[in-house]
Amino acid sequence: MLRISQALVDQIVQHARADHPDEACGVIAGPVGSDRPERFIPMVNAARSPTFYEFDSGDLLRLYRDMDDRDEEPVVIYHSHTATEAFPSRTDVALASEPGAHYVLVSTRETGQQTGPYELRSYRIVGGEVREEPIEVSDLQTFGS
Repeated sequence: MLRISQALVDQIVQHARADHPDEACGVIAGPVGSDRPERFIPMVNAARSPTFYEFDSGDLLRLYRDMDDRDEEPVVIYHSHTATEAFPSRTDVALASEPGAHYVLVSTRETGQQTGPYELRSYRIVGGEVREEPIEVSDLQTFGS
């Protein structure tokens, strides 16, 4: 189960809407071993594509160095789908390289950049297997262990 604050969900959705019609992508880091998403880190979609996302290799290297310096790890890796449901594509599954992360997808297909309904789902992707998991959204900023 993914436990996440409403504030972080709002930031994911806001980023997805702002980047629409291109896919948005980013990471939410948390203390190593905690499974607590705490620090929102929006990234630039280097592919600048409505059907694909890609982290810039230099940005990704800087991100991992920064997380290492802070004793953090990627708890959530998120991206948006602009024309399809919030379900991992074959490419998403093939590129999933963090077995401990929650892969969160938000679909902006119905509203684009406008406010309104959106679909937000979370998955564990390990060894090519996709397993959807429940999301518990809280008004609290962080969660206890």
